[in-house]
Amino acid sequence: MNIAVIGTGYVGLVSGVCFSEIGNQVICVDNNEAKVEMLNEGNVPIYEPGLKELMASNMKAGKLSFTSNIAEAISQSDIIFIAVGTPSLPSGEANLSYVEQVAIEIGSHIESYKIIVTKSTVPVGTNDRVRELISSISSQPFDVASVPEFLREGSAVNDTLNPDRIVIGTNSDRAIKTLKKLHRPLTENLIITDIRSAEMIKYASNAFLATKISFINEISNICEKVGADVTRVAEGMGYDKRIGASFLKAGIGYGGSCFPKDTQALIQIAGMVDYDFRLLKSVVQVNQDQRFHIIHKLEEALGSLKGKTIAVWGLAFKPETDDVRDAPAIDIIQHLSDAGAVIKAYDPIATANFRKEVDVASITWEENPLHAAEGADALCVLTEWKEFAHIDLKELAEIMKDPIMIDGRNLYSAEQVQASNLQYYSVGRPGLTKLEGKTAAII
Repeated sequence: MNIAVIGTGYVGLVSGVCFSEIGNQVICVDNNEAKVEMLNEGNVPIYEPGLKELMASNMKAGKLSFTSNIAEAISQSDIIFIAVGTPSLPSGEANLSYVEQVAIEIGSHIESYKIIVTKSTVPVGTNDRVRELISSISSQPFDVASVPEFLREGSAVNDTLNPDRIVIGTNSDRAIKTLKKLHRPLTENLIITDIRSAEMIKYASNAFLATKISFINEISNICEKVGADVTRVAEGMGYDKRIGASFLKAGIGYGGSCFPKDTQALIQIAGMVDYDFRLLKSVVQVNQDQRFHIIHKLEEALGSLKGKTIAVWGLAFKPETDDVRDAPAIDIIQHLSDAGAVIKAYDPIATANFRKEVDVASITWEENPLHAAEGADALCVLTEWKEFAHIDLKELAEIMKDPIMIDGRNLYSAEQVQASNLQYYSVGRPGLTKLEGKTAAII
């Protein structure tokens, strides 16, 4: 099939590349000409495992191209995916200006029947607005559909090529037939529904996953007070098929481009129909508070943070991505800086992006994790990169001024901690707290 994907952010670029991988002819469109030039040279503006290689092979095969000419892309395509950003407004509502502008562009250039598919995460009713905008400009036939994405950064290529399900929302039998044919090579789990339900499925899914994360973080805080181990609690819960093991890993909370934005947007959607979504508001508050438990543990270990050197491992909101949008590290490092601490930060991929968000004189940017830890009064693990898990904790303790570790991601096992000389704090595992050379009994 001939496909145009408008927008080359995470969703648009990964979707376009993967559609070409399964045999379609794909044109990806972006109004940033410098970005288009970069993509046509084979360079990828985001870090995503496997994406660059897949993009290069499909460009070489002639199945994938990039352009800033939206009119050309529309004329050559049968299906047009809208995959532009919907950032949060100050109110928490989704900013739909980019989606609306694309709809106007489509209406201005459409010359024959097209299927217009919204892949961006949008509030309920947005696709109706897209239809209205296009119809107000063009008399050409078209259908509108909502096919939300559920990819995870860091595993986006695999998630797109091997999805749990594809949700297709439309009221057109013709569009259903075509979109089934397009997506069936990816999965047989095709969920056909109306447009508004498809729009809601995306928000409801992300809100529920965010709720699971905040729930297990609340459980971890109770575990610390009653002497239970949250990792064992989560394991025991996860075997229950009604609950499942995913998203039950305690830590310092969620970040990224989806959960924070989508939870706030759903709260606003509820408010617009005069519904107070109290549960989700609590989820958001719990998540915000959770990241500062790192600070409380540091203060418990060090007292005043002023003048102390704090090493930080991990700046991205999760491993295998360079995305730092709403990363817990932003708030944590900013607080450390405001408290007068000296920060030595390291991330294998995300440092350049993080420096665009937070770059103050009290931060030095290190080239490897041991350099960051050398001479530090304490070390905070904020992202669970694999390379951190394999570091010798005995060696680490020897190069630190004070061997204090705050493990915000529960990255290390009981055996690793017991064999080290670290003063160790984790999340919801009080039995692993190791102070003054003694490890408490493992729960």
